[in-house]
Amino acid sequence: MIRTLLARAGLVATAAFAATVLTAAPAAAHGADAPDGTDYRTRATGVTPQRPGLEVRVVEAGARLELTNDTGRAIEVIGYSGEPYLRVGPDGVFENSRSPATYLNRTIAGDTALPAEADPAAPPTWRRIADGSTARWHDQRALWQESAPPAQVRAAPDREHRVRDWTIPLRDGADPVTIGGTLDWVPPPDAYTWWAVTIVGLLAVGALGLVAAAAPAGARALSALGALLVVGGALAVGYPVGRELDAGAHGVGGVLVGLLSGQIWSLLTGLGAIAAGWYALARRPAADFVVTLAGACVALFAGVGNAAVFARSIAPVPWPPELARVMVALVLITGTGATAAGVLRLHAAPKTPAPTGPHPTGPR
Repeated sequence: MIRTLLARAGLVATAAFAATVLTAAPAAAHGADAPDGTDYRTRATGVTPQRPGLEVRVVEAGARLELTNDTGRAIEVIGYSGEPYLRVGPDGVFENSRSPATYLNRTIAGDTALPAEADPAAPPTWRRIADGSTARWHDQRALWQESAPPAQVRAAPDREHRVRDWTIPLRDGADPVTIGGTLDWVPPPDAYTWWAVTIVGLLAVGALGLVAAAAPAGARALSALGALLVVGGALAVGYPVGRELDAGAHGVGGVLVGLLSGQIWSLLTGLGAIAAGWYALARRPAADFVVTLAGACVALFAGVGNAAVFARSIAPVPWPPELARVMVALVLITGTGATAAGVLRLHAAPKTPAPTGPHPTGPR
């Protein structure tokens, strides 16, 4: 019985992992390449000269810039060769299919091959890509594209460094406008410390599985596991919500669309952990199995999937990176700890004896 339940849990987790891999490929192909963390802090300092109704901010941990134009006039973003690249105005967002920036900015690495039609000297050919008055794009001028850090960072990696001040030209009719910003190196945290704290915590939670399930203390241990899963599940849901807000999602609808299209498994496993926690708190039948499965899924998809923040100074959420690391650590502690405790409780469960009775005898 126990082996059957554990085998089913493994099959469910494997199927979920395969589905995540398969569904992630199309998202990445459409430019959804926000980093899980970075050591470069990109900031926009403003627009010069100021234009009321024109706002710029950095989203996705610095991976993209977001320009919102409520001036009532069309504003052009200028590409790398001085050509019109984007046009944002009251009639929507357009990109110039002749601009090399249209293709180079499809990915954060800027490695898209240029088609033959890309010619910055050619008259622009505008193609509508979005409604509304907000555009988001990768821009190599605001990013560090080299694989190795700058020289000053290599010389003193434990200090914060200004890598450069950057500018991006705009055009408001015939008037030049400039977006200004900064790019800084921020020393990463000690990932070993975060992993050590996480491992100690998950071992402590897993130790709840050593309490005999049939004893009164065993029932209290199950309730504690349920409460921890509710907390871990809530954090597992809250973290991807933060990622969507950092990516520029507006309102409940925008956040929900982003979650369903790009972070569905983190959302589902977080909600599943909350449901499993309440199930355990109610001490329902097979609660140990439910706790084991839910803990494994939330640890894998919401914990390990976001653990890059342990080694990165900038997290892709709109709150301090230290808080992001605490959230991910608690998801891993509650998820993995609940899995270990559930497995221990399942193995310690009394085995159902095989039915006994008189054996039928055949004719002699």
